Parts: sequence; structure tokens; C-alpha cells
Amino acid sequence: MRGKRSKQYRKLMERFCMTFGFREPYQVLVDAEMVQDSCRFKMELAPALQRTVHGQVKPMITQCEIRRLYARKNEPGISEAIDVAKSCERRRCGHHPDEHPEPLSTLECFQSVLDPKDTGENKHRYVVASQNQDLRRMLRGVRGVPLIYIKRSVMILEPMSDESVQLRAREERRKFRAGLKPTIGKRKREERDEENGDAANSDGQDVGDAVNDDNTAPTEPKKKNKKRPGPKGPNPLSVKKAKKKTQETANQEQSGDAEAQAKRKRRRKTKPVHASGPNNGDGDGDGEGNTPA
Repeated sequence: MRGKRSKQYRKLMERFCMTFGFREPYQVLVDAEMVQDSCRFKMELAPALQRTVHGQVKPMITQCEIRRLYARKNEPGISEAIDVAKSCERRRCGHHPDEHPEPLSTLECFQSVLDPKDTGENKHRYVVASQNQDLRRMLRGVRGVPLIYIKRSVMILEPMSDESVQLRAREERRKFRAGLKPTIGKRKREERDEENGDAANSDGQDVGDAVNDDNTAPTEPKKKNKKRPGPKGPNPLSVKKAKKKTQETANQEQSGDAEAQAKRKRRRKTKPVHASGPNNGDGDGDGEGNTPA
């Protein structure tokens, strides 16, 4: 089997498992023609089925199909097909030889096994390996039935039918609407938050009761104002914060201003002494009290 086709088959079976609940070992219903063709192409049936569905398989054959092989046991090559059919598990279809002397057709037998009540669902999750085209056409209308057939010595797994695709799409939409289930850690955190909220509510009720006992109206919690969209300001980390002035710095600044004002005062210069006579030491310079020379 080529790598690309093998990858497609693996993804297809994963979809069947996720949507319809298939699990290993897969129950594969085979018909008489499939057993004959596998022997004709020298193909081992069970390993080929395992490579196709990428998992362990349990080949099963109905009573009607093995009766059909026994009816043709004199034909060449049928003995080998009978041996392969004997290695498969027997699936009781309920069509006993007493009630049905001739085995039922593959279409009728498989329909009674897969969907006996015509509900359109593969209740027992069977994988069908059949060479009958009419049977495969009928089973495409049943949801969740993987179909396998042999073409030119190659075992092929059919893509998902339209009914199955629609059901899978509905399931995906339902899961999307329901949302993902929270994990265990989130559940614990939510429970812890709920406990904290209950404790806070109980404290608030006690405080409210105390306030009501004092005949005062309880205060309602303030609602947070929603921020309106608008121009954003500068980054607060890049803006330098203004330093707060303390009392000591304010006193120092006041004293510094006083000293600066004192230094700025201009002193008046003394009047110059007249040339007519020397100064008597009073500094007036008006000549009063000067002694004659």
C-alpha cells in the first residue's frame, strides 16, 4: 500500500472512531465473494484487512455466506476459500436451514445483521468487506459503515458516505456550541473562587446586618466605569514623576530665598569729605566743630 493512500485510510478510520465510536479490534463482516477473491489474488485476508484499517481486526462471516461456499465445494478453488472462511468467526444471522433451505442473498442477510429495524444506523459498529456492489450501494445509506472491497488485487477503503458526513458535521457543530469541557485544574480553581466568593458574600451579609441594626442604609458597591476608547496617553513608565516637597526642603528653600534677598540689598556709600577742611570724625563733612588750623 502506498504511503499517501495509507495515510488517508488512517485518517478516515480515526474519523469513524471519533464520530461513531469504533474501537479495536474492528469487527469486519466478509462475504463469500470477498473470501474467494482474496484466495484468487493470493492475498491473506486478515493481514490485508489490518493494513487497510490500520488496526487489529476480527474477521466474521455469516451462516448464510458459509452455506453458500459449502454449496459450491465441488468447484475448483472453493476448498481454499472454505478453509479461510472457517478461520473467521461465525456470526449468527438467525437464518436457520430449517426455516430457509436455501441461503439468503448477501444483501438480505447483511441488512438483517447490520440494520434489522431500518433505523439507518450501524448499531454494532461493523466494518463491511464485500464485493457485492448492490450491497455497498445500500449500505451507503446507513450511517457509520466503513466499506472495503478488492479491485485489481488492491484492497480499497471507500470514503465516508454522505449520510455519515452530514452526521459528523452535526456532531462537530454541537460540540462547538457546547464548548470544550474544562480541565481538572480549571475546575479546582473555579471551586476555589466560588468558595472565596461565598465567604465574601457571607462577610458582606454580616456587615449589612450590623449596619441595619444601627438603622442606617447599607452602602451599595460602586460600579466600575468602563473605559471609553480614545487617544492613549504617554507611557507612564517613561514619564518622570514629580518629586514631592517635604517640610524640610520647603524651609531650606525659604531660608535660601531670604539669604539671596539679603545679599541683593545695596549699601549706600558715605558722602565724600570736602577739600576745605579735614573731617572731624563725625562723617558729616559740613565743617561744624572744625578747629582752626
